Amino acid sequence: MSTLRGFGLLRNRDFSLLLSGQLVSSIGDQAQSIALPLIVLALTGSATHAGYVLGLGTLSFLAFGLIAGALVDRWDRKRTMIWCELGRTALTAGVAVELWLDRLTMPQLYATAALSGILTTLFQVANIAALPNVVGPRQLSAALGYSQSAGNAAGVFGASLAGALYALGRTVPFAVNAVSFALSAASLRLMRARFQMDGHAARTKAGLAIEIRDGLGWLRHQPVIRFLTLVSAADKVRYGAGYLLIITLARQLGASSLWIGVIFSGAAVGAVAGALVSERATLRFPLGRIAVVMLWLEALIFPLYALAPNPLLLAAVAAAESLVAPVYMVAMTTHQLAITPDELRGRTTSAVSTLTTGALSVGTLAGGALITTLGAKPLVWLCGAWLLVLAIITTANRAVRQAPPAGAIPRRKATITVETTDVAG
Repeated sequence: MSTLRGFGLLRNRDFSLLLSGQLVSSIGDQAQSIALPLIVLALTGSATHAGYVLGLGTLSFLAFGLIAGALVDRWDRKRTMIWCELGRTALTAGVAVELWLDRLTMPQLYATAALSGILTTLFQVANIAALPNVVGPRQLSAALGYSQSAGNAAGVFGASLAGALYALGRTVPFAVNAVSFALSAASLRLMRARFQMDGHAARTKAGLAIEIRDGLGWLRHQPVIRFLTLVSAADKVRYGAGYLLIITLARQLGASSLWIGVIFSGAAVGAVAGALVSERATLRFPLGRIAVVMLWLEALIFPLYALAPNPLLLAAVAAAESLVAPVYMVAMTTHQLAITPDELRGRTTSAVSTLTTGALSVGTLAGGALITTLGAKPLVWLCGAWLLVLAIITTANRAVRQAPPAGAIPRRKATITVETTDVAG
């Protein structure tokens, strides 16, 4: 039955357009994400500055995430996503042009990272909030699985492509990413599906502060989502530091930019394997069990980065570590969206993303400084100990252990009346 639902989903024109746009954009993002720290290291020679630039892109979730969720529940989600893609096209193209003219400066990179982060915040919140309306509740876990698979498959291709593109010229990865954003905007424009239920604008006329409070108040009464969001945020601190950490370890082993791409392709291969079974696992196994297994595997595997003697084994460790994370992401997001009313999805999604992606930025910002202070291998062992603590406290949480599979969650209709309904504009 799961396979039949997935096959039917591929014939959904709107979802196919959405997925293809995500695929193209993911390839461009992967090319830029590997090129960006290399550019900063070339300009400044500082891992700390590289961490700052990488962290600024996600730090926007801390400053803007909750506001973005309220705006996504107010605005037309489709139009918002299109304008975000066009804005990111202009920003990324600007970096490519300045690189080509040999005039790129660190202030421009900081500004681009911050503005792109704001647009990415809006886009991602709108995308997740809209997905149940594009595909329907019965195909939600399949759609999330396909999205994970597409993004990770792009990582397999994009990570290796990134190294090759950077070898062709440091401008090339940014030019490719600018084109990918433009193509994503075009695919969204062709979609016909409604991205939200009718009447949203009429129901959300209160001030942003009240609307944000409504979303947080609803989320506060969901113990499983609340706890796992906090654990995911703590894990993202390690993940943010780990990205630059892996690049540093690879460079210490003498890896070229092409080999660095291969290492992240290894991570993407593992993630693709996990994404391929994510729908079946999400519907079969309890969410808590999936979360516990993921954390214990990460705690056992992550220290192996410090022991890998060459780039090929670094790639193998990255593949093994990335295997379970897509299954957990699909299970967690399916659980969250299944129980959240449509008019609150932007706000609850943004609340989760604010914590997790904000934590990612903290880890990224701290990663460069910690590598400089402690050294790469000691930081690996510190991150491994952090993951072990998270695995233990998650295993001990009774509410998480008793969480049902996503397929067993009753679908809630969007009938609750939030406080904003009765407030005049």
